[in-house]
Amino acid sequence: MRVQFLGNERVNCTLRINPVSKEDNGWLGIRVNTKTDKWMEKINLNVSKTPLPPHIQLPPEIQESQEVTLTCLLNFSCPGFPIQLKWSLQEPAVTLTSLSTKTVSTQSKLTFRPQWTHHGKNLTCQLWDHKAERVLSEDTVCLDVKHVPKLKIEVSPGGANVTEGESVIMTCQVISSNPEYRRITWLKDGNTLQEQETFTLTLSPVTKMMSGKYQCEAFNDVGSGQSDGVVLQVYYAPEPSRVEILSSPAKERNRVEMTCVSLANPPPTNYTWYHNDREVPGITGKDFQIPAVLIGHAGSYSCLAQNSLGLGQVGQKAELDVQYPPKEVTAVIQNPTRIREGDNVTVSCNYNSSNPRVSRYEWNVQGSRNKVFSEVLVIQKVSWDARPIACAACNQWCSWAPSVNLDVQHAPKDVRVQQTSPSSEIHSGHRVLLGCNFSSSRPRDVRFFWKKNGIFLKEGRELSFDSISPEDAGNYNCLVNNSVGQTTSEAKMLRVLYAPRMLRVAISPKDEVIEGKKAVLTCESDANPPILQYAWFDWNNQNLRHYDQMLRLDPVKVQHSGAYRCQATNRLGTGQSPPGTLTVYYSPETIGRRVAVGVGFCLATLLLAFWGVKLQRSWKRIRSQQGLQENSSGQSFFVRNKKIRRVPVSEDPHSLGCYNPVMEDAISYATLRFPVGETNTPRTRDAGTLEAEGPSPNRDDTVTYSVLQKRRVGDYENVVPENVEDEGIHYSELVHLGVGERPLGQEAVEYVTLKH
Repeated sequence: MRVQFLGNERVNCTLRINPVSKEDNGWLGIRVNTKTDKWMEKINLNVSKTPLPPHIQLPPEIQESQEVTLTCLLNFSCPGFPIQLKWSLQEPAVTLTSLSTKTVSTQSKLTFRPQWTHHGKNLTCQLWDHKAERVLSEDTVCLDVKHVPKLKIEVSPGGANVTEGESVIMTCQVISSNPEYRRITWLKDGNTLQEQETFTLTLSPVTKMMSGKYQCEAFNDVGSGQSDGVVLQVYYAPEPSRVEILSSPAKERNRVEMTCVSLANPPPTNYTWYHNDREVPGITGKDFQIPAVLIGHAGSYSCLAQNSLGLGQVGQKAELDVQYPPKEVTAVIQNPTRIREGDNVTVSCNYNSSNPRVSRYEWNVQGSRNKVFSEVLVIQKVSWDARPIACAACNQWCSWAPSVNLDVQHAPKDVRVQQTSPSSEIHSGHRVLLGCNFSSSRPRDVRFFWKKNGIFLKEGRELSFDSISPEDAGNYNCLVNNSVGQTTSEAKMLRVLYAPRMLRVAISPKDEVIEGKKAVLTCESDANPPILQYAWFDWNNQNLRHYDQMLRLDPVKVQHSGAYRCQATNRLGTGQSPPGTLTVYYSPETIGRRVAVGVGFCLATLLLAFWGVKLQRSWKRIRSQQGLQENSSGQSFFVRNKKIRRVPVSEDPHSLGCYNPVMEDAISYATLRFPVGETNTPRTRDAGTLEAEGPSPNRDDTVTYSVLQKRRVGDYENVVPENVEDEGIHYSELVHLGVGERPLGQEAVEYVTLKH
């Protein structure tokens, strides 16, 4: 379809006519209908047979080197027909297309920085058909670029290189200026030349002072422009020369550089050097170098320059000052005799020459430097180990003299005893060698002596012991002397190690002691190193398990009497003592007790024998009486006299107590024990009588007891003594105490007979 609607029924009413023809010219209408309204929009369609030309839009003013943007506008745009706008300048451009209800256009924007050479040049924008590769239409404009004046200098007659005395004409030409220039000036080396505002600058005659860079300058409304510089070279012979020394004054042995300065054009090609007005052979260059300057190089220097125009003149001379430290510095001892320890020493510092002069002196004494202004040094009470002394004479630099050895005479120093062998500890029996050493002696001729504990031993440098003993231990000194004096070493303690020896048991306060006192046994010994452990043994060689040096017996007993020995041990061995005897005597108290016990024992033996005989007789009588009673239906008993007893405490449940008067005329009780089951438990009343708790249902437990009104003398209360005159034998009889049932007819005591 040639006509095609590309929009929609809401907001886009785009209509496409392709191809369009000349007959399509005229008004086109677009009618829009709504529910309540309708209207029509008219569009004038102008169809041309030839392409429309583009139009170049320029800014109001274009200035040199300022960025501008040029626009090429074409009032045409067709979506299906590509349009290309090309510029005559080879600069990048941007093409934009605008299609709306108000404008239909295609434009290309060209942005660049115009130069003064663009002024007056044509700029073209072409509508290009790239299919046919031909120009459809174009637009051309002439660029009006504002710029400062552009100038150029021409030199005549022969150019910018002239000889002094000739003439030079310089002409300033204006190449371009937009807008027109108003004024022209001349400059030399950047400075304006006064009263030179014409196009021509004439220099006649030319001097060397006119050499330099020349420019002309013109002004317009944009600014000022300058021409390129023209350097005017004026040739002339060398001027009077002068010498420049780069480092003066110069230190000896340093590098020295000298330069011959002479103005000339062209520059000098040959130089002649003079030292103290005498030509220096072999030096023809501008620079004169001395790698290591010496004192002989000092003096005045001059030079003569030459170029192609001729010789110059010798100008100002330069003085080379060669400086150096003091020469041949020496330290001299002023003492007339040999120096001894404690003397005062005078030393002077001398030198031969110096540039500049000496301003101070330095002394190196005992390793420390001292700055003084005097050339003489006095050392008070010099020490024996004084180090060599050196001095320096100084200006800007210091020169040190060789060290001077004072050679102080002194007695031997640092005398010491040295144990040569053995190197470790000394044991008894070892071979020991001691040596005597010293560090310094002036003079060296010396003699050696040995002392032990302050007592002279021998002369010689070494002291030896083939088999050393503990008695050799002590403090040893060696003495060394020379013609100045004598020095004694510090004491060397010779320590001899040995196992325990010479052991003995010491008893304190003495070896004979009375029992009950205190005895202390001490194990005395000689050992080095000290004893680590002791052991004690008795006379039976039994170890007492006591490991201290002292054995304390407090209190001592007779049983402690005997021989004791001790044993001592250190890390080298063990030693034993001979026995030590301790004698313990009885005390007077013990002797008295023992005598009393012996006498008492004898008396007791006799008394026992007497009582044994008597008891045997009494026993026989009692047995005969008991035989009579056993024939009756009852039993008899007798009570042996006893000492007074307190009120009896309840005994076994089957026992009764009877009061037994022994020591006084009072009531005593005898205790009767009955067979178990035959009596009830008795009860004791407060009055001291016994009564049964109750009658037995089977038998009568009536107690018959005896009452003693008077002290008796015999052993038994119911036994008649052999002596008829003894009135104290009484007895009571308890009937029917035998085993078995009592007769029913007897329920009480049969009889109690008391004889008085």
